[in-house]
Amino acid sequence: MTDPVSRTILLLDIEKYSDRDDIEQAYLRRMLYDVADRTLERAGIDERLRLRADRGDSVMELIDANASVTALLRALLTEVPTQLHTVNRMASSSAQIRLRGVVATGYVAVDEHDGWVGSDLNHACRLLDAQLLRAALRERSDDFALCVSESVHTGIVRHGHAGIPAEDFHAVTVDSKNGPLRAWLHGPVPGAGNDHGEKGGTSVPGASSGERPAPRRDQPGTQAPGTQAPGPQAPEARAPQPSAPPAGAVFHFDGGAPTFGGSLVGGDQHGVSGGQVTGDVHLGGSGGESA
Repeated sequence: MTDPVSRTILLLDIEKYSDRDDIEQAYLRRMLYDVADRTLERAGIDERLRLRADRGDSVMELIDANASVTALLRALLTEVPTQLHTVNRMASSSAQIRLRGVVATGYVAVDEHDGWVGSDLNHACRLLDAQLLRAALRERSDDFALCVSESVHTGIVRHGHAGIPAEDFHAVTVDSKNGPLRAWLHGPVPGAGNDHGEKGGTSVPGASSGERPAPRRDQPGTQAPGTQAPGPQAPEARAPQPSAPPAGAVFHFDGGAPTFGGSLVGGDQHGVSGGQVTGDVHLGGSGGESA
């Protein structure tokens, strides 16, 4: 195995490659290699500065550390979307090509079987396969989603070079079998609702915001600003209660024969058939009236 050497790592992968038949897969592979070659040429990186590995639905490029990573990123952000748009506008739905991409840096060795070995390469491959990057591509109307490693962001992206807007890259953490990996995603973070995914957001109906609406003045228990709530009223200040019935004879007619202090009143009675009657009541024979 060779000694590990510093390399820029470029990975490009075709979305939903395995869903296509053999003819469509062969076409997509040709388009993938064409896009990769044109992009690297645009970045000024010729074949002598790179080593390619074929992974079927993806291409892996090990690029000499002396090649410009800034030029590579600029080409990826401009050339790849343009090429994909040109290809897809003339292709059938089954021949549409959409790509995920990763740019990372690190040390890679080549073994006796021409295999590539290195933990930095492993991390780049896990970024390419991350569900977050897959979701980012699914949610976009364009055909390319790019993620860069922490080292590429620190060394290149955050400095705001021409054609590489730093504000368009957002910090993300992806899960991997070796634990969380921090990276930087170009464009909207999937499911965040805005470019940053960490600020703003739409309020949920019924959720508490920590503030209460101002009370209406006509609501029970509310009062105008600057006024003092009334205390308990003194007995004499309370609202007057309904006056008691005037004193006098009280007669009860609850059905049956009425009684007065134990005495029975017989004959026909006309007037109130039930309830309580106060005042003068005249009872007599048939045709008597009650007042």
